[in-house]
Amino acid sequence: MGSASLVLFARLSGLVIAVLVVYWALLLVPHQGLTYSTLHPLLMVIGFILVSGEAILIHRWLPGSRKTKKAVHLWLQGVALISAVFGIWTKFHYQSGVFSNFYSLHSWMGLLSVSLFAAQWVTGFLSFWHRGEVRTTRTTFLPWHVFLGLYTYGLATATAETGLLEKLTFLQTKRNVPRRCHESMVVNGLGLGLVLLSGVVITAAVLPKYQNGHSGNEKLVYSSQDRPKCLTS
Repeated sequence: MGSASLVLFARLSGLVIAVLVVYWALLLVPHQGLTYSTLHPLLMVIGFILVSGEAILIHRWLPGSRKTKKAVHLWLQGVALISAVFGIWTKFHYQSGVFSNFYSLHSWMGLLSVSLFAAQWVTGFLSFWHRGEVRTTRTTFLPWHVFLGLYTYGLATATAETGLLEKLTFLQTKRNVPRRCHESMVVNGLGLGLVLLSGVVITAAVLPKYQNGHSGNEKLVYSSQDRPKCLTS
């Protein structure tokens, strides 16, 4: 499966996930409406995970120069960061106190993933957009930027999984929601979709690219934003 197929599959998976989370948060629970409780999964799943995943895939499908790809990548990551910050902000609005919702493994992982994401965004901006940085510095930092970016994306997905498990456990124990009810199936489907999407996005990001040379031979390109390397096959 080539990069184009993986990107298409990731888009379809993301669309299904977005529909599921909107249906679960806004339509499945009657008379709940748009509250802080429903905003949190919408912002963290759609705004954070789906948008940051699309930002990772930018270098695989967007035509144009490296500068254009960097600009779109940085802009989308900024949107994802803002969504994540607001998603965490929604958890502070409860009567039992500011830190009442930051006691579980899910909350700690969420704070860690958003903090790493913010650090990634700032260092990426300084390393790739500051004109004072020499090319060797950017080339040295690039593998770490890619690794930490994919690690943070995987961590965000794992955090969402723990949040879904925490929410489903709460529904089954406090609200006596049946284990095989419609809402349980939607939440489980959402969790499986996130795992699948994360695997597809990371695979598309690490796979080498194939390009056609002038002689008609295929070239295996291990892309680097500064020094691309080609191996003629």
